[in-house]
Amino acid sequence: MRDMGDGSGMKRFWLGAGVAVVLGAAGAALAAPAKPVPYWASLAQDEARMRVGPSLDYPSNWVYRRRDLPVKVVQVLGLWRKVEDPDGAQGWMHVRLLSDTATAIVKAEVAPLHQSASESARTLFRAERGVVGRLGDCSGGWCTFDVKGQRGYVKAGDVWGATGK
Repeated sequence: MRDMGDGSGMKRFWLGAGVAVVLGAAGAALAAPAKPVPYWASLAQDEARMRVGPSLDYPSNWVYRRRDLPVKVVQVLGLWRKVEDPDGAQGWMHVRLLSDTATAIVKAEVAPLHQSASESARTLFRAERGVVGRLGDCSGGWCTFDVKGQRGYVKAGDVWGATGK
């Protein structure tokens, strides 16, 4: 190839180098998790399929119909997350099915929600096993818990989710 003297060969070189850098950075961003595993997430959709492998080519082993259900992300592979549900089942979900919203599910038979973070505080209401709510701050063994606008403090040991457990 001969040089035309107008710098077009050099322009193509730098354009190609720029594209390679951008593609390389995008690939690295997809390959590296934004945060270290394990971390907490929740279902962002009304229906989410857990698959046996990290691709749409793998069959579903579970179909969840519970928006906000907490899951623990235990592995990251590109746009796929290996998650564990509250019952210990593991499988793969696409990242678009997940949210960073902190949620929890009641694992105790009944979890009293108190007016403040104290066993002696007035009980505002009781949440039964399986109730899902959104978590606020957790400290001293207590978390703020919101179930469709009903707010109170729940013992961290009564729920499974983004409590650090």
